[in-house]
Amino acid sequence: MFYREAGDFSTTYAEDQQTFPIKFDRYRYYVVLFVAIFVIPFMVNDYWVNSLFLPFLIYAIAAIGLNILVGYCGQVSLGTGGFMAVGAYASYKLMTAMPDVSMFIHILLAGLITAAVGALFGLPSLRIKGFYLAVATLAAQFFLVWLFNRVPWFYNYSASGQISAPERDTFGILITGPSAEAWATYMFCLIFTVFSALVARNLTRGSVGRKWMAIRDMDIAAEIIGVNPLRAKLTAFAVSSFFIGISGALFFSIYLGAVEVGEAFGITKSFLVLFMIIIGGLGSIFGSFAGAAFLVLLPVLLKIVGVDWLGWPTDIVAHLQLVIVGGLIVIFLIAEPHGLAQLWRVAKEKLRLWPFPH
Repeated sequence: MFYREAGDFSTTYAEDQQTFPIKFDRYRYYVVLFVAIFVIPFMVNDYWVNSLFLPFLIYAIAAIGLNILVGYCGQVSLGTGGFMAVGAYASYKLMTAMPDVSMFIHILLAGLITAAVGALFGLPSLRIKGFYLAVATLAAQFFLVWLFNRVPWFYNYSASGQISAPERDTFGILITGPSAEAWATYMFCLIFTVFSALVARNLTRGSVGRKWMAIRDMDIAAEIIGVNPLRAKLTAFAVSSFFIGISGALFFSIYLGAVEVGEAFGITKSFLVLFMIIIGGLGSIFGSFAGAAFLVLLPVLLKIVGVDWLGWPTDIVAHLQLVIVGGLIVIFLIAEPHGLAQLWRVAKEKLRLWPFPH
C-alpha cells in the first residue's frame, strides 16, 4: 500500500490532533519544506521566480486570508484587491518614512494597518450578509482604489501617480529593486508564506476557528450557545485582511516593484483570488495553495502548449484561459463545492485502502 500506517499509533491527544497525524504525511511535508528551502533557491533563475514562484507564494497568502473570511466564517467579500492595495501603499509609506527599519517589520506593519481597515469595513457584516455584504465589500474595493488615486499623499505627490519600491536589504541582502537576486526575493516571500500558513492553520483549528465556523454554519444558533457575533466576524475580517495586506505589500515591493493602483489592484484582482479559493476549496488551507498553484500555472501551461507548441495566436490562448477557468468554477460549484482539496482528500483515502476495495 502507498500509505504505511502499520505501527503508527497515537498515545496522547496532542499526537492524535496534530495537523499531520500520519507519519507518511508528516515526512512528505518535511520533504516538501526541505526542497523549498534548501534546493529550489540554488536552482531557480529570474524567469522561474518571476513567472511561477513569486506569484504562487504571494497569491497563496491572499487566498489563505480570503479563505478565512469566506470559507471558515462564511462572510462573502469582493474587496480583496482593495485590501491588497492598502497593504501595498502602507508598505510604500513605511519604506519611504523609515528606510532604516527591516523589511520584515514593514511588511508586518502593513498587514496590521490592513487588518484595521478590514475590521472597519467589516462592521456592516453585523447587520447584513450574503449578497448585500458582497455589495458592501465591493463598494470598499472601489472606494479604496479611488482614495489611492485621488489623494496625492499616498503616492508621495508623484507626477505619474505610481509608487515605486526603493531598494532595501535584509541582513545585507538586497530584496527589493531591480538589482535584487531571484533567490533572495523567493526566500523572503517563502518565509511569509510559511508563517501565514502556520498561523492560519493554528487559528482555524483552535477556539477562534470553531467560532468562525459556528457563525458560518448558523449564526443564530452560534449566538445562542455563547458565540459573540460581533467579535467573531470582526476578528475574521481583521485576520483575513492582515494576510491580504501582507500579500499586497509583497506583491508591490518584491514582485512588481512599481504599481498603479487601478491596474494592479482593480476588481479583477478580487475576482482572481476568489476564483482561487473556489477552485482550490472553501474552508481549507491546502485548498488555498492548490487554487493559487492552479491559476498561476494555467497561463504558463497554456502559453507553452498553445503558443509555443501549437502556434496559436496569443489572444486565442488568453480567451481559452477565461473559458477554462469559468467552466471549472461552474463544475466545482455543482459537482464538488469543496474543490481540489476535497479531491485530494478522496485520493488519499483511496490510497490508504488500496488494493482492498473496502
